[in-house]
Amino acid sequence: MIVKVPKSSEKYKITYVLIALNIALYIYGAIVGGNIFVTSNSVTYVLGQCNWLILNGGFYYQYQLFTSMFIHASLIHLGGNLLFLLIFGLRAEEMFSLPEYLGIYFLGGLTGNLLSLALGPNYLSVGASGAIFALFGACIIYNRRAMQQSIVGALVFAFFLFFINIGESVNVLAHLGGLAFGLITGYIIASRRKPEKESQYTINYSYQPS
Repeated sequence: MIVKVPKSSEKYKITYVLIALNIALYIYGAIVGGNIFVTSNSVTYVLGQCNWLILNGGFYYQYQLFTSMFIHASLIHLGGNLLFLLIFGLRAEEMFSLPEYLGIYFLGGLTGNLLSLALGPNYLSVGASGAIFALFGACIIYNRRAMQQSIVGALVFAFFLFFINIGESVNVLAHLGGLAFGLITGYIIASRRKPEKESQYTINYSYQPS
């Protein structure tokens, strides 16, 4: 059995575009804040996700739910996220169409941010981790479901990676929201994508002596 996959987003190299955008925004923050190693508060309070401002500042500050996906706290934070974006992003390009890829990335990141907004009102958070976890979850669950294999192993692996990334300064809710969105979306896409049966041809050769 072959799983029919729609035209890949590979030709767009969307993963490289997202990486470039993250780097560009970090450079901007470094210039504004005057520090290449750590993003200043003047940048994070404007472009990061400041839950207090979003909840109390009216409609204006809701843009932070999107811009915070492209802002990182430090050079190390940026490097770690972009490494995983490169790994899972290129893999996702092989599995999903461009609209599917972008939907998983941005809606997964938004789901994580909304979850942290609802349950963590004092959070000030930045980073693409929620969106990257969405890509990761979608990839592993899609692969198992599309091949009609048990998804239990994929779920165990997904939450293992989730738990080892828990730390004092980690926005756990954003990670969890992104991962859950990716797992659900990847499962739905794989379930709706119809497999094509391989055609088997048998050629019989017979020898007839002259």
